[in-house]
Amino acid sequence: MDQDITRSAIEAAAKAVIAHADELTLLDQAIGDGDHGVNMRRGFEAVLADLDQIADKPLGEALKKAGMTLVMKVGGASGPLYGTLFMELGKEIGAAPDRAALATALDKAILAVRARGKSEPGQKTLLDVLVPVAASIAAGDAVPAVVARAHEAAEATVPMKAIRGRASFLGDRSIGHMDPGARSSEIIVAAVGEVLAAARIGAAA
Repeated sequence: MDQDITRSAIEAAAKAVIAHADELTLLDQAIGDGDHGVNMRRGFEAVLADLDQIADKPLGEALKKAGMTLVMKVGGASGPLYGTLFMELGKEIGAAPDRAALATALDKAILAVRARGKSEPGQKTLLDVLVPVAASIAAGDAVPAVVARAHEAAEATVPMKAIRGRASFLGDRSIGHMDPGARSSEIIVAAVGEVLAAARIGAAA
C-alpha cells in the first residue's frame, strides 16, 4: 500500500462512518446509550480534518495517528476501543505488510481490544466482526469474501444476548438488535475493502 492508497482507505472509512452515523445512533438507541453514531461521527470528522498529516506518514504511523485522534475525539466506550485497534494495528503492521503480516498485526490489535474492553467474541460487541474478519484474511480470502464475512458477522449479532457493555443491562431484551459496534466495524471493513479491491490489492492467496 502506497501513501495514496493509505489516504484513500482512511478517507473512505471515515466518510462511510459519517454517512451511516444516524443508522448507528438508531442501533445504539435500541440497546445502548444512543450516542454511538454521534461519537463515531465526531471522531472520524476529526480524522478527515487531519487527513493530510495522517496520510503523509508511512502506513503504520498513519494508523497510529488516526487511532490517537479517535481516542481524543470519540466519547463513550468506542473511542478507547477503536483507538486501541488502530494504534495497535499501526504499531504491528509495518510500512509494507503482506497478507501474513496483516493477519498477524490484526490478531495482535484484536487482543489489545479484548483486553481494553474486557470482552470476548460471542458477547455482542465489535469483536464479533473483527475476529471473523481476521480469520478470513488469515485464510487467504479475497477482499470481497472478507467484506461478505464482515456483513454476515454483523448480522449474526442480532440474535445474540449482550454480555458486555451497556447493552448487557437489558439482558434478553438485547436479543433481536444488531450490535452498533459490530455494524460500525462492518462499515469500516467494507469501505476499506472497496478501496483495496479497486487497487487490486488483496486477491486470494
